[in-house]
Amino acid sequence: MQRTVPPFRADHVGSLLRTAPLKEARAKRAQGAITPAELKAVEDREIEKIIRKQEEIGLKLATDGEFRRSWWHFDFFRGLDGVTPYTTEGGIQFHGVQTKAEGIKITGKIGFSGHPMLEHFEFLKSHTRVTPKMTIPAPSTFHFRQGRASISKEVYPDLDAFFDDVAAAYRVAIRAFYEAGCRYLQLDDTAWAMICDPSERAQSRARGDDPDALPARYARLTNAALANKPADMAITMHSCRGNFRSTFIASGGYEFVAEQLLGNTNLDGYFLEYDTERAGGFEPLRFFPKGKKQVVLGLVTSKSGKLEKKDDIKRRIDEAAKYVALDQLCLSPQCGFASTEEGNVLAEDEQWAKLRMIVELAGEVWGR
Repeated sequence: MQRTVPPFRADHVGSLLRTAPLKEARAKRAQGAITPAELKAVEDREIEKIIRKQEEIGLKLATDGEFRRSWWHFDFFRGLDGVTPYTTEGGIQFHGVQTKAEGIKITGKIGFSGHPMLEHFEFLKSHTRVTPKMTIPAPSTFHFRQGRASISKEVYPDLDAFFDDVAAAYRVAIRAFYEAGCRYLQLDDTAWAMICDPSERAQSRARGDDPDALPARYARLTNAALANKPADMAITMHSCRGNFRSTFIASGGYEFVAEQLLGNTNLDGYFLEYDTERAGGFEPLRFFPKGKKQVVLGLVTSKSGKLEKKDDIKRRIDEAAKYVALDQLCLSPQCGFASTEEGNVLAEDEQWAKLRMIVELAGEVWGR
């Protein structure tokens, strides 16, 4: 019952804690003390180390830990046509802490004309013996938290045209990663999970959007982005309620979006956060279709270093199996360990212990 194609029984969301040499090099680069080439050399060396580590603990996939990024999403967005980065009045507000004051605006036609992350993937692919996994933000993240206010009305007087262009850009991006050798691509998303929180829906209305209509719109956007997906390429989505310095933004179960997200999107797998009561119960999984698709249960938290008890995780897998067949379930941390370069509040050894436990649990639950 182990899987030879992604997502795997033991998987992970993508980002990993930045290592000390990498943090030091990035700080020096920010001060102008080293060149871009010198920073890249450190990135290369540290990425090779974490690739080996992922292989050693038994994972069937490896990522580059997002080591070349500052953010999980803005670094990708800034490489697209029509996107302008800017300094905001304040950072994104998490519970008790704010991020750096950075954001994006849509000031031109959205497009994909090549991207430095293609080279990032090629480096990963050339240095791993397991399946290289690439992560990029989902198309819906272009819209939800920024909302209509961030999209130029001169360029896009009609939002339908904006969504059409976003989908078209993602189709080109997906093809480009495929041609670079990518067979496992993950779309990281905050829109679907955050819209489950009533306070987030209220803020969406204040931004001029209709949150009740957004799940269906985001399903159409996702499917349009995946329209030409190659058959031998697995594309999954991770749904996140916010992950910065071990804090969060939103709360609420998946009921508000489950039918559209799980039943009406053409994804191969869904990484769903289930590490705390904030995520609600497993009941929304009743909308998950039988077949080849997979639900990757995020039952192991990436927000703290305390190691969960295996028996507790197994019990929760059994609970989820009341709604989704065991053969359609996998296991992972609930989110990445460092959605931004600052990272969550735990040690690297604790991070690897959690991933190692996930590999062990997958063997015990689904066989080796």
